[in-house]
Amino acid sequence: MFENVDFVNPEFFWLLLLLPIVGVWYFFKRKKQTASLKISSIRGFKGTTSILTKLKPMLFVMRLLALAALITAMARPQREDVSTRTKTTRGIDIVMAIDVSSSMLARDLKPNRLVALKEVAATFIKERVNDRIGLVVYSGESFTKTPITSDKSIVLKSLKEITYGQLQDGTAIGMGLATAVNRIKDSKAKSKVLILLTDGVNNSGFIEPETAAGLAVEYGIKTYTIGIGTNGMALTPVGYNPDGSYRYGMSKVEIDEQLLKDIAEQTGGVYFRATDNEKLSEIYEEINKLEKTDIEEIKYYNYEEEFRFFALFAVGLLVLESILRYTVFRSLV
Repeated sequence: MFENVDFVNPEFFWLLLLLPIVGVWYFFKRKKQTASLKISSIRGFKGTTSILTKLKPMLFVMRLLALAALITAMARPQREDVSTRTKTTRGIDIVMAIDVSSSMLARDLKPNRLVALKEVAATFIKERVNDRIGLVVYSGESFTKTPITSDKSIVLKSLKEITYGQLQDGTAIGMGLATAVNRIKDSKAKSKVLILLTDGVNNSGFIEPETAAGLAVEYGIKTYTIGIGTNGMALTPVGYNPDGSYRYGMSKVEIDEQLLKDIAEQTGGVYFRATDNEKLSEIYEEINKLEKTDIEEIKYYNYEEEFRFFALFAVGLLVLESILRYTVFRSLV
């Protein structure tokens, strides 16, 4: 009943030290406070002792209990109920620019680069509960797959739908970055972030990556760049089998790491290198830690006074004690 109860004025409990003193005083003084009558013999009163005589000290005990209850009431017991509401005070808008060129089907990540990326990106999206996220895909050209939205189910559905073959093949890093910048530049968020992922060298498109990076700087957009896959030889699609499936062979792959480093440094971001599934997952975890959303926690306190119970208990004891003293115990006073 009295769980989570605090006392506003606990110093009143020092008065409880008076109760043992009063009890000792009553023990030694109660005989002097009782009227006495001297008679020559008590032979006629033997066997007539009433049980009320033995119960009379209970009146004093009731007074002590009432006093203890009043002291507890003065200490002001109070129950505190706390309700919490969180409020996002610094939202982050994030656009993920994903390379979907044929080289993203390379199998140096399992089962291939694109599928590995989608799995890790899905986890990242789910963890950004308070942020808005958009998707841009690019290869030889680029387009916005999902505008910036707070509806994670839409973003996750769009991410799942991303496959190779939706765009002309190639690697237009400048186009992908420019499309992402255009999608987020008018955002009112306090922080605007791009995550650009590629596994190749810019070889398509009519916008240079350096130009797109300059636009990101102009609009205050931080860009994290990720180079995915190995530099050198990797198992990549080299043709089609008669049944329409991809035929794989070892091919030379190359990532323009210097370009990605320059883009990240110029925009205030960081360049990461992912050579396997574990490293790719660690990179997104690191970005998740670097881009923290500020959350304001608002607590509402509701105080419920509990002194009334003790006050009423004390009054009840005193009333009962008075009734007993002037009725049942009246002849013994």
